[in-house]
Amino acid sequence: MAGILVRNFDDPDEQDVFPHGSAATVRLGAMIVGRNVHEPGWHWAEHVKPIVGTERCQYHHVGYLVSGRVRVIGSDGETVEFGPNSVMDVAPGHDAMV
Repeated sequence: MAGILVRNFDDPDEQDVFPHGSAATVRLGAMIVGRNVHEPGWHWAEHVKPIVGTERCQYHHVGYLVSGRVRVIGSDGETVEFGPNSVMDVAPGHDAMV
């Protein structure tokens, strides 16, 4: 691996657009970094579940919320709402909404 890797979301490896949102990913070696934009009214169960076909989101997310508010409901029913400048670590098996 090189000492410095730089990528830009202007040229993502993958980009998906779905109702009320979009997701872009870039690869940095073995790591994948994503940028998600979710508009007001976005709900994972309503807008993404039909696309991926799982009951809940199966990705582990570690991230930083730039703006807005997000509510995440874990598989155990734990519900957390967070806003700008929050850093989060969300286990697989969750639902989320803006």
